[in-house]
Amino acid sequence: MAKEKKENDEVEEETSQFPINKIKPELSDEEKWNLWVRSLRKRKEPNFYRQEWFRYKRIKKVWRRPRGLTSKMRKGLKYRPPRVKVGYRGPRAVRGRHPSGFEEVLVHNPKELEGLDPKKQAVRIAHGVGTRKRREIIARADEMNLRVLNRGGL
Repeated sequence: MAKEKKENDEVEEETSQFPINKIKPELSDEEKWNLWVRSLRKRKEPNFYRQEWFRYKRIKKVWRRPRGLTSKMRKGLKYRPPRVKVGYRGPRAVRGRHPSGFEEVLVHNPKELEGLDPKKQAVRIAHGVGTRKRREIIARADEMNLRVLNRGGL
């Protein structure tokens, strides 16, 4: 019985859709520290909403800079919601990186995978890519040991 269970487990691992161990980036200690600092700062960062988003149903919550001449939010009065400011930026060393630590590279076809560094870069498949080409990109990325960030159900 025990041998049969082990064989079944091995078969299940082979047929799994996703790699069991996600590929991790090779980061220096300083980069790891900066990513950690960025995640802490992100937790404390407020949600930035558009001026008077609560007043009208037609106004979405998405951020827009307040521009009115007499706007209380533009003036930064204390009772108004917080505004986007440069002080909320993350550390320069890891700015624009994926939370995993990889640099994201947008890919439209399998040829664009050539020359990518699997230790530092990860692949994000473009939105307009169809299923057939998406499968080709994923297969080629797996061969090259590249991490695909938006693998999906394929």
